[in-house]
Amino acid sequence: MKVSKTHFKAIHILLIACMLTACSSLKNRKIEKNLTERLNLNGFDNHFTGFMVYAPESQDTLMALNAHKFFTPASNTKIFTLYTALKILGDSIPSLRYYALKDTVYFQGTGYPGSLHPAFNDSSIVQFLQSFQNLVYVPANFPEGRFGPGWAWEDFDSAFSPERSSLPLYGNVLTYIRHSEPEVVPEYFTDSISTVALPGRRLEHKNTFYFNPGGRDSLTVPFKTGIKLTADLLEIAIKKPITIKEQFPEGKKTLLYGNTPADSLYKQLMEESDNFIAEQLLLTSSAALTDTLSSRLARDFVLDTYLSELEDHPRWVDGSGLSRYNLFTPASMIHVLEKLYKEFGTDRILTIFPAGGKEGTLEDWYGTTGGPYVFAKSGTLGNTYCLSGYMITSSGRFLLFSFMNNHFMESSSQLKPRIEVILEAMRDSY
Repeated sequence: MKVSKTHFKAIHILLIACMLTACSSLKNRKIEKNLTERLNLNGFDNHFTGFMVYAPESQDTLMALNAHKFFTPASNTKIFTLYTALKILGDSIPSLRYYALKDTVYFQGTGYPGSLHPAFNDSSIVQFLQSFQNLVYVPANFPEGRFGPGWAWEDFDSAFSPERSSLPLYGNVLTYIRHSEPEVVPEYFTDSISTVALPGRRLEHKNTFYFNPGGRDSLTVPFKTGIKLTADLLEIAIKKPITIKEQFPEGKKTLLYGNTPADSLYKQLMEESDNFIAEQLLLTSSAALTDTLSSRLARDFVLDTYLSELEDHPRWVDGSGLSRYNLFTPASMIHVLEKLYKEFGTDRILTIFPAGGKEGTLEDWYGTTGGPYVFAKSGTLGNTYCLSGYMITSSGRFLLFSFMNNHFMESSSQLKPRIEVILEAMRDSY
């Protein structure tokens, strides 16, 4: 059979493409073998490790080690929380649900975390409520408890573990600032500070706090939330009395939106690994969907809709990752990382994620003198360290990775240098 010049040229191009693909695959196999050897040589063989590297432009999985095994993710859970908030809340986050009737306003919380928060100073709900003569607080339907399932309850007085609530104020924490005359924020608790030493910084079921008068550092301690306390704190801020009632009058309710830019909350969530903001964003997402504030409702909605195609259905029980009940796979992390950057843009997502060597929990790790090459979320619990996010390689490739480690016996500070070696090898190899 005679082959035309056109057909011959097409076959020639196809053969070259196959040869290039084969060379590329061979190179990737060599890199994968090299990285696997590094994992074994660098002490990753005595605990449970999952590692997946994915090139989204070519849709190639470059490496997969236990990629579909389930791990305790710690704060890598916040990657799913961020996706939930971006999909449901977007750029406008509601702070109150209200019904106005002449000079009276009935209002309830939406779980919005920014109100009077020390990092944001968002007083928008105070300014709004001050414009009414009569204020009626209607507590929201919040069926879940102050803590998430599987949390360490003994951490009740730790700064990283504020209680969840439907109308949080001041980040649900007391801040004790040491001056010649100590400052207490909110001032409401000034008379609640004990001069008698307690077992911790606060009584578990009462807002009685203890700060060592000889200490040097300012401290942040969660306070015990409650409906009456919320009304009291607002009364002081607004300088008007507040009545508490169980329900709204008949009529259409309206949403008030907070003044804190959404991306400021999302950046605080990821960069500082803020557990309080994580939990409250799920509650606010739920409030945007229904009249009920339920973390579970928001999680189930996202898994059933936006993430219904997930191959490895996770066990997802909170927004922060404080719970050891959470179980995710590296492949699931990669799936959501890909959706984040495709749906919201690389520039925005890399701004929200911590940059290696520069910011937040990655400030001391995964950086270079030439600038960050890793943009990722870390997750740390006892015997657990996970890191999932994005990498820009030396050749300019954009990669997604998830590196999950469970059940190691050393400290995470001993593990991180070995992880850094692997990530540097990835950066310089691809």
